[in-house]
Amino acid sequence: MNAVFADTFYFLALLNLVDEAHAAADRFESEETTTLVTTAWVLTEVADGLATTAGRRLFAAFLRDLEAEPQVRVIQPSEELWRKGIDLYARREDKRWSLTDCISFVVMTEQGVAEALTADHHFEQAGFRAILK
Repeated sequence: MNAVFADTFYFLALLNLVDEAHAAADRFESEETTTLVTTAWVLTEVADGLATTAGRRLFAAFLRDLEAEPQVRVIQPSEELWRKGIDLYARREDKRWSLTDCISFVVMTEQGVAEALTADHHFEQAGFRAILK
């Protein structure tokens, strides 16, 4: 499968016109036809980052558009995925990986996705390619 993982970094850069990574995120979004894989946990982080009144409206519209895209797969929470993420989080005491990142890494591994739309070096530490660096 030809897919790329969409991290919080990508979505926030795409939605924020003054973000220093906006141009790269926008370029990817307009040029690529790759399937995007993300998680409900990532989208929760995006919503948290847009928790102002205007940001809430932006997130609601963004989520509607995202869910209407046939090339976007949002992995929903499950007890099994939650536990796998917590297990990775607990095993990697040497890293500063967030639980959301650990869940993302589990999803990427299970889905066979090697690249992430992010500049977060944690993805590289976990063995993935951060393509917005």
